[in-house]
Amino acid sequence: MNSLEEAKNNFLKKEDNLSEFATKSSEAFRLKEEKEDFRPPFFHDSDRIIHSLSYTRYMDKTQVFTREENDHISKRITHVQFVSKVARTIGRALNLNEDLIEAIALGHDIGHTPLGHEGEYLLNEISLRELNEYFAHNIQSVRHLTYVEKNGEGLNLNVQVLDGIMCHNGEMVESIYTPVKKTKEEFIKEYEDSYKNIKKSNKNHPMTLEGCVVRICDIIGYIGRDIEDAIVIGKIKREEIPENIVKVLGCTNKEIINTIVLDIINNSMNKPYIKLSDDVFKAIFDLKKFNYENIYSKSLSDEVKEYYRKGMNKIYSRYLKDIEEDNHESIIFKTFLDSQIDEYLVNTNNKRKVVDFIAGMTDEFFLREIEK
Repeated sequence: MNSLEEAKNNFLKKEDNLSEFATKSSEAFRLKEEKEDFRPPFFHDSDRIIHSLSYTRYMDKTQVFTREENDHISKRITHVQFVSKVARTIGRALNLNEDLIEAIALGHDIGHTPLGHEGEYLLNEISLRELNEYFAHNIQSVRHLTYVEKNGEGLNLNVQVLDGIMCHNGEMVESIYTPVKKTKEEFIKEYEDSYKNIKKSNKNHPMTLEGCVVRICDIIGYIGRDIEDAIVIGKIKREEIPENIVKVLGCTNKEIINTIVLDIINNSMNKPYIKLSDDVFKAIFDLKKFNYENIYSKSLSDEVKEYYRKGMNKIYSRYLKDIEEDNHESIIFKTFLDSQIDEYLVNTNNKRKVVDFIAGMTDEFFLREIEK
């Protein structure tokens, strides 16, 4: 046995003790077959994601609050790291594949727009009008990692990773998450159908138990931290959190995370699903409702929202005109299209190119562009 073979065996030793419900590295399969190196395939996917340009841009994308003059307010990058850490904690406790969990968690928000969910809402308006297709950040994450990243070559991630990313939507709270086995063809069909029926898409379950862990951890990763951020900038006071929620979950991010994580472990150990107790599920549902009414709906004024809407529509029209007129002095050529391979340029219509470009922007890049 040579050194690389020994290294590969060392990587895989921990899988000997995985749960019978965990996803083994031997089950991994990519959209396109390729020769693997000594790293297990899901571990390798995490490397591909964190070295991507899209991952770097997480650091200047909104989580909830945009342009707050406070360095302690969460950005998209911190949310992604919170989700990864909490999910790996649950995964280790349940003897699941932490490599798969980490890859899904690190990549799950790659497709998020600038300005967080407000940006997603605005880009969805444009996509429906111009392409007759829905725009959703989880679907764009799959698209970006598969067809846009690496100059249009894509990262060729494993289907289990892409599926977990596609099905991660933390806006849909459920009391039990059960994986649904899928073939590569079934995954592709769910992905393609998402552009036409986003409501059905949001109800799709991941194909692995690890994907189910990340899905619930997307909620855990934001629901308490968003409260802390809102308190810091004076949007709410801690004592405003309803008592029925506090009695079950606690009132700090630390208490909320601890309560939910322990509840999941207690209800999911050696089970083929991830489950919340009835009390904790109801409290999460109520807390999410409280956050929407008191934080998310008030994070931007109507005046600012309208400014962003007009701005996004203006730059969309400008970039589309630049492509149609082959204006290589435009920033969409200089910072995006000129580096994309022919396969992307030929197979992607002009409107989709503009949507891809805007979706990939950081907050500051987007704001500079609309302010020009």
